[in-house]
Amino acid sequence: MARYDYWPAYVPVAARRRQAEAALARLRKSGQALAPVVISGRTIARTVWGKAWCKTMEGFGDFANRLPRGRSYVRNGALLDLKIMPARVLAQVSGSSLYSITITIAPLSPERWKVLRRDCAGRIESLVDLLQGKLSPPVMERMCQPGNGIFPLASEIKFSCSCPDSARMCKHVAAGLYGIGARLDDAPELLFVLRNIDHTELVSDLSKSLPQADRLAPSARILEADDMAALFGLDLATAPSKAPDRAPNKAGKPGKTRTSAPAARTKKRAAQKSSVTAAKTTKSKAKANAKAGRKKSYELAKDGYVKWWKE
Repeated sequence: MARYDYWPAYVPVAARRRQAEAALARLRKSGQALAPVVISGRTIARTVWGKAWCKTMEGFGDFANRLPRGRSYVRNGALLDLKIMPARVLAQVSGSSLYSITITIAPLSPERWKVLRRDCAGRIESLVDLLQGKLSPPVMERMCQPGNGIFPLASEIKFSCSCPDSARMCKHVAAGLYGIGARLDDAPELLFVLRNIDHTELVSDLSKSLPQADRLAPSARILEADDMAALFGLDLATAPSKAPDRAPNKAGKPGKTRTSAPAARTKKRAAQKSSVTAAKTTKSKAKANAKAGRKKSYELAKDGYVKWWKE
């Protein structure tokens, strides 16, 4: 036997992909509910939380030599199923056979969670910002702080695989750890599920950290029309006044608008004055038109032009 006859034969990447696809099809045909990890290109994690997870795993000295072997498995679609639940991850990896792995992570202790919430109180504005990783550098640094942040320590991670590899971390487990980072790209809330903590508590602490003056009732946040006009320099139009009601007549139809006696007399006088003014104007126009319509006779000169001069 040659010295290296016990090493398995090299399998090309294309063959690994076909093998993984065939294994995935068989599992689906058997009726299993699968959640495969699909990578586009060579980048495993693209979002803030996914990258932070992978960076944390690569920072552990005990993992550094074993993790690179799992990258190619994830990129080639060998991670056929990965489910994240509180304090545990279950996965199936396609290799020379189909292997099952279990990754157990200790929950975040209540003491560490309480300190983390206290340090981040009032500094995370919304749940969307939290899940998308849109946090200020100090907050993100505090969340990722080794030993006191949200990510586990190497000593808090235990794993097992059904493969015959005797190494502490086989390539299938390494693929599972990278698969967690890739899954956080699509569902970042699973990071908090894995650590068995409620991420909404980080946002609910915002209102508790605000001063009493900043916690206004809803009615106190509404500006009146005069306040808005003064604030923005606007000339706001006022609502039209309501027309007076009309009293119904005997037939049940709306009648004339009720007005007081002095107002009626004033209105009548104004109408009479307007009629007199209109009559005078009409008479003046008639005289002007009659005058303009009078024809004048002119004498013609010998050359045919109008003779307007006197001899």
